[in-house]
Amino acid sequence: MKEIITSKNAPAPIGPYSHGVLVGNMLFVSGQVGKHPGTGELMTSDIKTETKQVMENVKGILAEAGMDFTHIAKTTIFLTDMNDFASVNEIYGSYFTGNYPARETVQVSKLPLGVNVEISVIAIK
Repeated sequence: MKEIITSKNAPAPIGPYSHGVLVGNMLFVSGQVGKHPGTGELMTSDIKTETKQVMENVKGILAEAGMDFTHIAKTTIFLTDMNDFASVNEIYGSYFTGNYPARETVQVSKLPLGVNVEISVIAIK
């Protein structure tokens, strides 16, 4: 049985997908970009601001499922420029207090809406 998770605290999906899908105790969160859920504005003025918005969007979806960052088991970070890795890592890391999830970070040629970073997560309750 799967349950679709939708949050007002994350921007509306830009395609045929859900914010998240809860299957048993596992939450699969679709890749989030730095789009503000209230205004729809892309927060791409700098990579740290963009990453913070991405993480806030993930946070909103987790909360909708009754979870938080301590429940994340796995993340995937997509970057258009690996030179942004240190800045993204700094902001990303500030959302965790230890017991970090497994993760990979990959450079891609392009992301939706022309953003610079996208992050997806798998969380377990």
